[in-house]
Amino acid sequence: MSKSVIQTDRAPEAIGTYSQAIKAGTTVYLSGQIPLVPDTMEMVSEDFAEQATQVFNNVKAVCEAAGGTTNDLVKVNIYLTDLSHFTTVNEIMSQYFNKPYPARAAVQVSALPKGAQIEIDGVMELPE
Repeated sequence: MSKSVIQTDRAPEAIGTYSQAIKAGTTVYLSGQIPLVPDTMEMVSEDFAEQATQVFNNVKAVCEAAGGTTNDLVKVNIYLTDLSHFTTVNEIMSQYFNKPYPARAAVQVSALPKGAQIEIDGVMELPE
């Protein structure tokens, strides 16, 4: 099975030794996205809702670069520095997905890169 790198300028460039996503067959593995604005590589703001929206926009851009949409995501992992934002995440996520929603985990972590309050990664299965 061949493996290819997915890269788009519409999402932040990798800030470490990883790719935005890797496609293997019809499966795409998305690396974690934090709320960096692609053009500036700076945090969108300190406001949690704005950070969550930016992360979902970044995830959407990587999905589209791979030839899919957020609705092709089958598994999503959401990392939060404060689990009290769970309801806000659900509200914002509902704007990016149609039912049936992907399988998902949402966990609280002690810290995220660059002081982000949210990070999202996932697995996408492209239509054959």
